Amino acid sequence: MNEILLNENIEIALLLEAIHLKYGYDFRGYSKSSLKRRIKRRLSLSDLKSICEMQHKLLYEKDFFETILLDFSINVTEMFRDPSFYRTIRKVIIPELKRLPFIRIWHAGCSTGEEVYSMAILLKEEGIYKKTRIYATDFNEQVIKKAKEGIYPIDRMKDYTTNYLKGGGRTSFADYYTAKYEFALMDKSLKEHIVFTDHNLVTDGVFGEMDIIFCRNVLIYFNRELQNRVFNLFRNSLRDGGFLCLGSKESVRFSDCSDDFEDIVKEEKIYRLNSSRSSENAC
Repeated sequence: MNEILLNENIEIALLLEAIHLKYGYDFRGYSKSSLKRRIKRRLSLSDLKSICEMQHKLLYEKDFFETILLDFSINVTEMFRDPSFYRTIRKVIIPELKRLPFIRIWHAGCSTGEEVYSMAILLKEEGIYKKTRIYATDFNEQVIKKAKEGIYPIDRMKDYTTNYLKGGGRTSFADYYTAKYEFALMDKSLKEHIVFTDHNLVTDGVFGEMDIIFCRNVLIYFNRELQNRVFNLFRNSLRDGGFLCLGSKESVRFSDCSDDFEDIVKEEKIYRLNSSRSSENAC
């Protein structure tokens, strides 16, 4: 490793340490390559000469830290993302959920809420939304605020409609939002059983006893150690026999918790907590 690269890595490590010590957000277990791209992008946009200058600025300017926090948030999402996943949920998971007297769902790392509203729509069409409580969490309060508002650019609705229909939608997607100028406001009935709140997968603890946890395309930004930490958190937040749904590039199979989960639909990364093992082991 050459000296310039070594110094850059040290500067990034010190920046993350400063964020942790000053503001309590711990990004030290995030993928270094992903963070480096985001840091360099902010450097170019801020006319700062070095990462050291960035560290000084965020320590003394709270507004700048909020900008960095938004940079570090994982906000790549859309409604009914990966339509085949939602078709599978309808076919395989919904029949299981219909047997329950009450359903608890956790969307961990919900970002701006598109996938949360997607699930609310699906549950509504399956006739079980009224007996469901959805917990939508993220570590960034600004992102949570956007998710709670449920306001999205109107020009995205065409793509979302296509995803919805491919995902097994049963009516007109336009029934679920109101168009106003350049934005679409999600119907207030979809929010009735959603609780938006902050929760940090890196530092916070067990989150209830869930029937199903969605955490799709978040863990790919974590290193192996942090992934193990989060899988342990999910394992302890699921009821026996509860479901875990990951993103297409994620897998529980490379974690220390692998033996505690069985494949339900391997291709869609849907797993079930093996109750016979979950009572015996911790990751």
